[in-house]
Amino acid sequence: MKKLIAEFFGTWWLVLGGCGSAVLAAGYPELGIGFVGVSIAFGLTVVTMAYAIGHISGCHLNPAVTIGLWAGGRFEAKEVLPYIAAQVLGATTGAFILYLIASGKPDFELGSFAANGYGEHSPGGYGLIAALTSEVVMTFMFLMVIMGATHSKAPSGFGGLAIGLALTLIHLISIPVTNTSVNPARSTSQALFVGDWATEQLWLFWLAPIIGALLAGIVYKYLAPEK
Repeated sequence: MKKLIAEFFGTWWLVLGGCGSAVLAAGYPELGIGFVGVSIAFGLTVVTMAYAIGHISGCHLNPAVTIGLWAGGRFEAKEVLPYIAAQVLGATTGAFILYLIASGKPDFELGSFAANGYGEHSPGGYGLIAALTSEVVMTFMFLMVIMGATHSKAPSGFGGLAIGLALTLIHLISIPVTNTSVNPARSTSQALFVGDWATEQLWLFWLAPIIGALLAGIVYKYLAPEK
């Protein structure tokens, strides 16, 4: 139960910090942090939580990470579904808190609410195949970094930093394509508030990250199995 509570709060912080930076701070002409700032914010949420709850739950914060670690032989199958449930609940709670804050502004408009999308809902107008490819590849590389940084032979104490920087880089690359998911819980939390097109396109932001994570788990287990 302590692990699940840690995952709940960690994913809550990921959404509140990452998506919150996009919704609250990215769009101001003079003070806005832009997509570079949003990318850094997502990385910072992972770095801070890695050191806050990593020793409790492993700090997955992401159903794709949990599934990828299971595929790589690093996580027990019986814990996969409870972890995913805690992550989705935490992400949704984070999105709810973000909505309460954002809607306190007099001229508030929900808009995309940092949801993920493709086609006309992609920040750069990228289509389905581009979005699918981006999410699979970015999640694959994210899991490769995670499994390498947390390997028993990796330098200790630096895993959280490497993983956070990887997520920052992933956002720098793929925000224009899909607004960057690589995390089904993060995508679900925003889509629930936007509804309409966001929930219709949500399937891709579950399918693609899970495919990428499974592939990475299998590949890294072959490259450097834990014994």
